[in-house]
Amino acid sequence: MAQTCDWPLVYFAAAPSREIKFDLFQHRMYCVRNKNANPLEGEWEFMGQIDSGIDTFCLDATTFTHNGVLYYLWAQKDVNIRGNSNLYIAPMKTPWQLAAGPVMLTKPEFEWEVRGFRVNEGPSVLKRNGKIFISYSASATDENYAMGLLWADEGTDLLNPASWTKSREPVLCSDLDNNIYGPGHNSFTYGEDGDTVMLVYHARTYTEIVGDPLWNPDRHTFVKPLRWDDNGMPVFGKPSMAD
Repeated sequence: MAQTCDWPLVYFAAAPSREIKFDLFQHRMYCVRNKNANPLEGEWEFMGQIDSGIDTFCLDATTFTHNGVLYYLWAQKDVNIRGNSNLYIAPMKTPWQLAAGPVMLTKPEFEWEVRGFRVNEGPSVLKRNGKIFISYSASATDENYAMGLLWADEGTDLLNPASWTKSREPVLCSDLDNNIYGPGHNSFTYGEDGDTVMLVYHARTYTEIVGDPLWNPDRHTFVKPLRWDDNGMPVFGKPSMAD
């Protein structure tokens, strides 16, 4: 199975033009690579579609390496499961090919995950304190958008759904006091000290959206430090411009 790749890679989702008169949600996942270590130089090569084995709407792919195995993590619709998308994981044979079929880690099931749309999407991975954490986003992209969390001990089988625990409550949601609504679709990075985990996410500062919130362009980027409790679990707190 694939291990860490030294080439710059970009995973993206694409769909037919909106002018095509059928269901717009026909996204599929693809990969491009650059054999130059500097992604601003060299030539980008299209590696084709990443086939999950399920020919349905899919997007939001990311990868991470653990114990020498490269894993692929993404959101996809299952026609046999009510809802818009679930989260799946699979090992990779190459950075653009899966080595095995998808394993579902979570589907929309709690009340805060099914507001407007039944969605689990936007996974992001963080390794810390002997655990693998996966944050994700749920519900419609208006003020109901919120973030959930999965975690597994780093020594367990990450391809076994039983290894993962799912938070029954959102870890980040709208903060009416600070007028920040629908936080989600996050990523993790590190502060200047190289150790402080920074949570990057988008949210809106108002709820008066005209039309479908998916087409509204006013989701802004926010950054805040992630904190940790005595058990080594992340504390997301509230979305706030003060952070």
